[in-house]
Amino acid sequence: MARISLDCPTSLPGIPLSVLSVPMENKYKCQQCLQVLRKPVQAQCGHRFCVHCFKELTSSGPKPCEACRQEEIYEEPMSILNSNEAFPDNAAGREIASLPARCLNQGCNWTGSIKEYETQHEGHCEFERVPCEACQNLVLRSEKERHNERECEARTLNCKYCKMAFHFKDIKAHDEICVKFPLQCKDCGKKKIPREKFNDHIKSCAKSKSACPFNEVGCKSVIENGKLGDHEHSSTMEHLRLLLSMVLAVGQTRADPAQGEWQEDSGLGLYRSPEEGVAMGSGAAASVQPMDLDKKVNALENIVCVLNREVERSSVTVAALSHQHRIDQENIENLSNRVHQLERTVQMRDLQLSEREQMVRELQFCTYDGIFVWKISDFSRRRQEAVLGRAPAMFSPAFYSSKYGYKMCLRLYLNGDGTGRGTHLSLFFVVMRGKCDALLKWPFSQKVTLMLLDQNNREHIIDAFRPDVTSTSFQRPISEMNIASGCPLFCPLAKLAGKSAYLRDDTIFIKAIVDLTGL
Repeated sequence: MARISLDCPTSLPGIPLSVLSVPMENKYKCQQCLQVLRKPVQAQCGHRFCVHCFKELTSSGPKPCEACRQEEIYEEPMSILNSNEAFPDNAAGREIASLPARCLNQGCNWTGSIKEYETQHEGHCEFERVPCEACQNLVLRSEKERHNERECEARTLNCKYCKMAFHFKDIKAHDEICVKFPLQCKDCGKKKIPREKFNDHIKSCAKSKSACPFNEVGCKSVIENGKLGDHEHSSTMEHLRLLLSMVLAVGQTRADPAQGEWQEDSGLGLYRSPEEGVAMGSGAAASVQPMDLDKKVNALENIVCVLNREVERSSVTVAALSHQHRIDQENIENLSNRVHQLERTVQMRDLQLSEREQMVRELQFCTYDGIFVWKISDFSRRRQEAVLGRAPAMFSPAFYSSKYGYKMCLRLYLNGDGTGRGTHLSLFFVVMRGKCDALLKWPFSQKVTLMLLDQNNREHIIDAFRPDVTSTSFQRPISEMNIASGCPLFCPLAKLAGKSAYLRDDTIFIKAIVDLTGL
């Protein structure tokens, strides 16, 4: 018989009975673990064992077969289990591999064969609960990675501030002592200050408050560090007054060294009493007290000297600030003048730009053949404005008889003018002042035809006239435009009501034709 290989990679006991989808036959049961045989081997007595179970039984030497004893067929040496006398039962292995199986894990619907269970599903099922290596809690295999990263109380993390490794459960305690943990200054609001540098920041923070250095002489102010200099400058006289009171108190003490009661010099905490003289002797008291007072007076004199220097420095600073103020005022005045000049320049540019825009608009609609078509949109709104008197008349863009000829335009009253007010459209012809008027023949005597176009091209409303050469309307213009002349009863408003062929899409078209014969 072949010796069982001790190097078999499978080290698991039998497959649980409940994995089988059908009742298990006795021949497929391991006699040791009583589960479905996994890698079955057959002993010389004929009983089958899992290779894992058989190795454990015979690891310390040959053993008697308990199954033989239970079946009362024990017979030596056949019933002795010996690894040298056992062989892999491949036939039983193939039969077991083809048995139907199912997954035992709650929520998993996998089914297949025992072979597929061993090779593909066992140890890979997402619904299997496996122990966490760190906290030993059972978690679903599919959630193990998330558990290890986010939920495990025993997982190891690196502090994102100091990079020190510690357990997750200790994170709050670590934050309280982490030297790199960011803190916020409650005075200035600055954030992300490392704990190790926080005390230094508090000392240098401009918003942090501390007592005035002159609190020893009576100043009760508490000032932000950044404003301490301003306070010393603005309170110089107050500090001098406090020091004066102290100096006077010291002087009074020197003049009257013996008092019947305890005394306290203002701001210094100097206490004296007759008992001190008795204890020390009259001679000692007379020598020690003046010595102490001299030291205090010298200290006060030094403080006064410091204050005098501060006053002088403040005076120099004030003078410099005054000089700078005058320079700033001159600069402001110069800048103001410059701004005014720029504003005037901008106004001139705006005016020029407006003229250019007007010229562009004129050129956009301008014609040089004496024929002009005027498109008037938003007719209803414009007519309403004319009825209300807001814009009774409107002028067309200019047009010309030729490039160097007469300059002309049309004037239209949408609610009529004169005899046509309220009943007709009134249309007039206007001669305008042009750049080449000196080269033209005056008075203007060309025939003018005015038309309201039928947008169906059937029946246009037409009116024509020849200029009255004696009228000022047709003489050479001396202003921007002459007095308008034309047809106050050009078109009844009734023709524009309802579904009019002359008014479509709230738009009308007016055409002017100047006869160029003789020019």
